Amino acid sequence: MAMAASKDAALVRALAMEVAQIALSGANQRIRQRWCDVNALRKPDRAPVWCRPVGAWDELLPENTLKCPDPWMRGWERGFRQTLIKNEIGDDSPLEPYFEVSAAFRCEPPNLWGLDVEHRDSGAEGGAWAYAPPLKAEADFDKLRMPSFTVDADATDRELNRAGDLFADIMPVRVTAAPPLNATLVTYAADLIGLQEMMVSMMAAPELIHRLMAYLRDASLAGMKAVAESGTLSPNNTGPMVCSDPVGPQDGPVTYRNCWVMANSQEFDAVGPDMWREFCMEYQRPIIEQFGLSAYGCCENLTHKIEGVLSLPNLRIFVCSAWTDLGRVIERIGTDYVIMWRQKASRVVFPDDLDAIGRDLEDGARRLQGCRYQLILRELQTLAGHPRRLHDWTRLAIDAAERWA
Repeated sequence: MAMAASKDAALVRALAMEVAQIALSGANQRIRQRWCDVNALRKPDRAPVWCRPVGAWDELLPENTLKCPDPWMRGWERGFRQTLIKNEIGDDSPLEPYFEVSAAFRCEPPNLWGLDVEHRDSGAEGGAWAYAPPLKAEADFDKLRMPSFTVDADATDRELNRAGDLFADIMPVRVTAAPPLNATLVTYAADLIGLQEMMVSMMAAPELIHRLMAYLRDASLAGMKAVAESGTLSPNNTGPMVCSDPVGPQDGPVTYRNCWVMANSQEFDAVGPDMWREFCMEYQRPIIEQFGLSAYGCCENLTHKIEGVLSLPNLRIFVCSAWTDLGRVIERIGTDYVIMWRQKASRVVFPDDLDAIGRDLEDGARRLQGCRYQLILRELQTLAGHPRRLHDWTRLAIDAAERWA
C-alpha cells in the first residue's frame, strides 16, 4: 500500500511540475496580459480565445486512462492532466503560479434548503433529465429552511496539509474561498418548484414566485455574509473570462468589492423583459451590486434585455450568446463594456469540415473589430467523433482574432 501511494505521489508531483513550468512561462504571461487588457477595457494584442470541454472531457481524458486509484490523488491527477491537455489545445487558458485549495464549509441543514432536490434521469447514456421539484403546493413553502454556513477548519486544514506535503516545494499552496451560493437564483428556483411550474406561477400565482425569489436572494446574501465574516474570502480575478487586474481598493481586508460575480438567467430565456426584471433581475441585483465587477449572461437570448443588463452599475462583461443578436449588442455597447462572444457548440462539433466554422469566426471577428471582446466556446457535451476539433477551432479562432485585432 505504501509503495502504491508513493508511486501515485511521484506521478502527481511530476504532473504538477509540468503545470508549474507552464504557469511561469512567457507564453502564459502573455495569455494573462491579454485577459487583463481586455477586461480593463484596454486594447489587447488580440481577443482572448477559450474553450470549455465540460462533457467532452470523457473523450479527451477517458476515466480509464487515469492511473491513480486513490480518489484524492486521482482528482489531482485529473485536474493536472486536463490543464496539460488544454495547454496542448493551445487556447488562452491562464494559469496562476500556485496551487489552490478551496475552503470547506459546513451547511445546516445538510440538504441546503430543508427539502430534497431531485432530478429524474432518462436512463439513456448522455440523455436528459427532468425536474422533480419538492415545492408542489403552497404549504410546502413553509418547509423551506434558511441555510447557514460555517467554515470547516478541520476539513480545510486536512486538504491544505495534504496539498502542501505534495506540492509546496513545486509551487505555493493557497486557500481560496468564495460564497457557497451564486447569484443565478433562477437555477435554484427551477430545482425547487420546477421550470414549467415557475413559468405558469409567474402569471397564476405571482406572490409565490416573489416569495421564492426573496428566500433565495436572502439565502445567497447570508452565505456571502458568512464567508466575509470568516475572514477567508479571497480575490477571484484569476482563470479564464475574469482574469484581470486587481479589482477594487487594495488597501484593506478583502471584501466583495475585490471580487467578480458572474450571473445569468438561462431558465428565464423565454420570459419577456418586464417579467424578467420583476421576478429575476431585481432579486439578483442586491447580490450582484455588492461585487467590484460583474459579468451577466450565459446561453440565454438577451437581445431584448440589453438595457436591463446594462442597468447594473458594476457590469463589465456582457455575455452575448449564440442566440443573442450580436449586431444589436455591438451597436449598443461599443467599447463601453467587454463583449463575451459565445459560439454555438453544435455548429462547432458536428460538421465534418471546418469551412462554415471558419467563416462564422471570420465574420464575427470582423464585426467586432475595435470592440473589447472575448471569443468563447463553452458547454460542449461531445466532440461528435472529431477528436481534434477543439485544436482546429482554437487555431481558426486565434487566426480570426489576430486578423481583425
